[in-house]
Amino acid sequence: MGTFVISKRFDDHYKFVFTSRKGKTIFTSPSMELKMECEESIEAIKTNIEKYTYVKARAANGKYFFKMMLDETVIATSRKYTTPLLLEKGIDEIIRTAVKSDVLDFTMNEFVFPD
Repeated sequence: MGTFVISKRFDDHYKFVFTSRKGKTIFTSPSMELKMECEESIEAIKTNIEKYTYVKARAANGKYFFKMMLDETVIATSRKYTTPLLLEKGIDEIIRTAVKSDVLDFTMNEFVFPD
């Protein structure tokens, strides 16, 4: 099962990534000003996964990627894949597991292993 991970960028904006069950990033959201925006976007993805479209493209280096879109809005951009088959597997993992995925929040900037 995949996992949504919310984190803070260096510019104090927030983002979330969706990772596969093996821990590989599948897609990353754009920057958001508030953590609540990330939480709302994740909830929208989980409840309306069938409404999203996946626009496939090829990068200048020849690798494949997709943009997850709702209407004309880019919700997330995938990592780069070496083959079209791996790209399809990434999309399939989102469709199959996003609804039941956990959400992890790593925005507190607290040291995980205190003295």
